[in-house]
Amino acid sequence: MRAAYIERPGPAGDIRHGELPAPRPGPTDVLVDVLATTVNHVDTFVRSGAFPTPLPLPFVVGRDLVGRVAAAGPGAPGFAVGDLVWCNSLGYDGRQGSAAEQAVVPVDRLYRLPGGVDPGVAVTMVHPAATAYLALFVHGRLRPGQTVVVAGGAGNVGAALVTLAATAGARVVATASARDAGHCRRIGAAEVLDYRDPDLTDRLRSACPDGIDLHLDTSGRNELEPLVDLLALRGRIVLLAGARSRPVLPAGALYMHDRGIVGFVISHATTAELAEAAGAVNRLLAAGRLAPREVVPMPLSALAEAHQMIERGELRGRRVVITP
Repeated sequence: MRAAYIERPGPAGDIRHGELPAPRPGPTDVLVDVLATTVNHVDTFVRSGAFPTPLPLPFVVGRDLVGRVAAAGPGAPGFAVGDLVWCNSLGYDGRQGSAAEQAVVPVDRLYRLPGGVDPGVAVTMVHPAATAYLALFVHGRLRPGQTVVVAGGAGNVGAALVTLAATAGARVVATASARDAGHCRRIGAAEVLDYRDPDLTDRLRSACPDGIDLHLDTSGRNELEPLVDLLALRGRIVLLAGARSRPVLPAGALYMHDRGIVGFVISHATTAELAEAAGAVNRLLAAGRLAPREVVPMPLSALAEAHQMIERGELRGRRVVITP
């Protein structure tokens, strides 16, 4: 089969495109003919070695896929040949990735695609939307009526955070560039503040007079010192970006007001958590509530270029769709 793969962790230019042996499913696996895959930041972390994880070499890169079932092992009940399915947790912890004509998916990491949902739309959303779900509800413990601040509300994960939080009945305040304010409002933000405003802290305080119950920063800046003072009693910060950030920790303001900070990366999610998130993702996909702002179609042979684009920050809310 044709695949995009690496022979060792390294730069995007080391990604090769060529023939590899077709994968063989085990008894609890499903063999999937890949219809579409994409590229996320986490793919670049795994490929480069920044996210240490066991890699079988040669290693097929890629986390997400939408495809059709080609075969299912005897320990993979409930899936039939031809079923449309998706996965968002390949390509790390010893599992081969999705950037190939075929992929093997463990049965507990595979989900049906709702009828009528375009595979190209779905593949762009299953990672950011599942990330948003877990950040909001598993790690952030969000409840209806609470105030959520999403820093970077126009990005891929940021937009999913805004959509899911608003759908759950939270009041969402997003920060974004002025040109993205309308988009953030359309997907559910009650207020949108310009992240470049020098008075942003004061504007957040005015927009959240009772304090912030949950704050999520997709930019990775993680400027905790001014932010912690804006939290409500028992307010939470979920860190989900900024691996190299080293912010000042205002410990006193945290413990004196029962406030908390927790780190989260979807790669450590359990299969039970991923399945819970998948149910929410499927409901929103079926309802037409999740979609990319713009798609950049690319062939499998251009995967190295796609990785370079995301590392250079060229996509800016656009999503690559790779079609093997």
